[in-house]
Amino acid sequence: MAKNYFSYLHFVLFFIFFTPLSSKLYAQCAGDDNVNELICDVANPIYQSVNLFSLLGGSPVPGGTWTDDNNLQGLNPSTGILNAQFILSGGEYHYTYTAPATSGCTDNKAVVTITIGAYVGVGSQATVCNENQKFNLFTAFDSKVMGPHVNGKFTTSTGLPVDPIIDIGNYTVKTTLDFIYTVPPVLACSPNSKSTNVQVTIYIAPKIGQPQDLELCGTTDLAGYTDLDLFDQLSGGDKGGTWTGIGLTSPTDHNINLQELFDTSGPGTYSYTYTVLAVPGNSICANKDVTVRISLEKRLDFSGSKIEVSKDICESEIATATYSAKITQGPDNIPNGTYDVNFSVVGPGVSASENVRANFINGQFNFGIRSSYFRQVGQYTITVTSISPTTGKGKCVNIFSPFSNVLNIYPLPLLTNATLTSLPICQNDAGLIQLTTPQLIDGTYRIWYNINGDNLALGETAVIQSVGGKASFTIPGNLNIRSGLSVITIYSITNITNPSPQCTNRANVAGNLYINPLPNAATVTAAVKDFCLNAPVTVEVSGLGNLTNASISYALSESNISAVQTITKAVTNGKLDFIIPAELLLNTGSTKITLLNLTNTVTNCVVNLINVTDDFIINPIPPAPIVIDQKFCKVDEAVIANLEPNGTQYKWYNSATATTPLAFDYVLKTEDYYVRETSAQGCTSEPAKISVLIYDTPAPEMNEAADFCGLANPKISDLSNKTNVPSTVAWYDAVDGNLLPSTTLLVHNAIYYGYDLNETTRCMSESYKEVKVSLQDCEVAQYDFFIPDGFSPNGDGVNDSFVIKDIEFLYPNYVLEIYNRYGNGMYKGDNSKPAWDGKNYEKSGIAGGIAPNGVYFYVLHFNKDNRPPKQGRLYLNR
Repeated sequence: MAKNYFSYLHFVLFFIFFTPLSSKLYAQCAGDDNVNELICDVANPIYQSVNLFSLLGGSPVPGGTWTDDNNLQGLNPSTGILNAQFILSGGEYHYTYTAPATSGCTDNKAVVTITIGAYVGVGSQATVCNENQKFNLFTAFDSKVMGPHVNGKFTTSTGLPVDPIIDIGNYTVKTTLDFIYTVPPVLACSPNSKSTNVQVTIYIAPKIGQPQDLELCGTTDLAGYTDLDLFDQLSGGDKGGTWTGIGLTSPTDHNINLQELFDTSGPGTYSYTYTVLAVPGNSICANKDVTVRISLEKRLDFSGSKIEVSKDICESEIATATYSAKITQGPDNIPNGTYDVNFSVVGPGVSASENVRANFINGQFNFGIRSSYFRQVGQYTITVTSISPTTGKGKCVNIFSPFSNVLNIYPLPLLTNATLTSLPICQNDAGLIQLTTPQLIDGTYRIWYNINGDNLALGETAVIQSVGGKASFTIPGNLNIRSGLSVITIYSITNITNPSPQCTNRANVAGNLYINPLPNAATVTAAVKDFCLNAPVTVEVSGLGNLTNASISYALSESNISAVQTITKAVTNGKLDFIIPAELLLNTGSTKITLLNLTNTVTNCVVNLINVTDDFIINPIPPAPIVIDQKFCKVDEAVIANLEPNGTQYKWYNSATATTPLAFDYVLKTEDYYVRETSAQGCTSEPAKISVLIYDTPAPEMNEAADFCGLANPKISDLSNKTNVPSTVAWYDAVDGNLLPSTTLLVHNAIYYGYDLNETTRCMSESYKEVKVSLQDCEVAQYDFFIPDGFSPNGDGVNDSFVIKDIEFLYPNYVLEIYNRYGNGMYKGDNSKPAWDGKNYEKSGIAGGIAPNGVYFYVLHFNKDNRPPKQGRLYLNR
């Protein structure tokens, strides 16, 4: 701008000094040229409005126009008013007046010459901030008065020339510069140049540094940004400033937790402003601030999103159909905004991709799809291949998987070359119609048809399922009430495989349905006799007319109730008979048979039978006799007459199939027997089986010899314990003798008779075991015996004999010898003669004599185990 200004100044000066002046001025209707008008104090306000017309000589015609021959500023070409202060240099200037065309003058121009003296302006003191980089010294003059002419030069206080535009951006401290401005003289006004002083003070602006914006995916990238220092996002600049922005707790806080910010405030661009104040006293440079922008994006999750395409059409709509699609967000909310969606269309004759830009609004994105994609019958898959927001920074890797929907263009259903066939049916039956449909694709269809011929129906409908070129439908029985021929004609068909659209087409397919008559039910009767339970029951059916083979359904009621049964038999002379299965006649009493329907098996035509019944009685079979297995002891010799139950109505057999009963005196054995009961109606029960068991208990056996120690006081129970049946054996003192209690003490050399009583069968054995008992089986080491040292045989019943008690059990072969003090033998005893009664049995002549009181001596011979004899004394005192 400064360079342009000075180029203009040079042009003005060139014009002033090099434009030749006319030596003689001629003026007629434009007036006369003036000589020269001097303006040496141009700063005077009066020179802001110089009337050039008044400076013309002669009699100029008003209404003309003015031109600035120097092409400078300040002239109003219509009024001739000049603002001389707009001329930026001292010198001589020319202005030409052209008289109006209506004046008729041939010389219609006149020139006014003005000389403007040099003007240096009023120097001043200027202040400037170094951030402006450049400073125009011409702006350092007093702005309250006219500015200086611009054709002067600036020098430093030392006289060095400087350009009017100075560099100030490199100053780092406050600096004051002094300059002198000098303009050349205009000699017409003054022979001397003019100068003025200009002072410029440069203030230093605060430095704020270069911001580095941060863009992150808030969903995934913030783990390392929980304590972000904002100064890390600012390069260069002065320290000591203040930060402002969301999440900062004080002017000196410069750390921000981006994870917490994202969790609390969500995605967005967050601005953090750093402000550095100017040096106190510096009102020239403004405070500086810079903004760091942190963009946090949310990862979009399109999982579960779906696309709906509108809409499926029929083949006939291809030419006029339009299409649109709607994308619906999944579980994750998709923010409202503009998105680019790429999708593909693949189908018959097309495989194309396209991008659309539209807005997601409340979780939905709607867009149109070109109809040119869908020109043929078939299935088209529309797949969304990508979705991206247009406003995002692309810092998040969104979760996206392509998703699709299908648009169908359905063909019109075609029954061209179709055929209609059927099998004969019976009156009132539904008729199955078979369709062969070579040009009908698989699917579900509704058809409209008419019936003509022996039956008449119009506008009937049916649903068919076409599979592999075949389909079928049923004509209801109420449309087949007359026998004969019906003609079926299909005249329209609609595809109802899908709820929408359902494509309809015209048709013309016809075929015949033959209807057979029903059998005559009015003459049919049934007859059944009475039978015993389980006996074959025969039913005789008559009145079947000219049928040759028939099937009859029947049911039983009252005492026997059955589900519907069906039999098929040949018919002879209008009759047939059959046997009711035994499993249907399980109950006795009155039973009714009801014939339900009759089928002509040649035509398979069925007629219901009404009131064709008969009653019959099933006599009861006596129940099998209640019996239990019976048991006898062998010795009882039981016979058939001993079995229960008994009586004339009961017969016993030795097998379930035997027909000849056993005699009453038949001796029973261990085997099975069967009994039957015959009722008054001659019905015989099923056999009841019993098992007869004849018990024969063996005699007991000894497991060891019947030897005991008498010192142990053995009893009958001890004898039992030595048998093979210790708990059931019974002992008698003789055959047919007395039963001995188990506590009875055994007697040495006694004979006992043992019988076994089986505790389970309670049968006594026929034979017995004869046992002789010994009580001399004692172990010497287990027992001791006592030899008395005296006795008193005075007949008082107390200690009347000398006896070594129990020695016979320990030493059954002992010998006891007694001597008097003279060595004469007095007594010799053993097991058979154990007691000495005080008499002398040894001395001849005095046998049976009474031994006197006194001391006697004994010698005991043990005669066992080589034990030596024992000697001792005893005292006899009467």
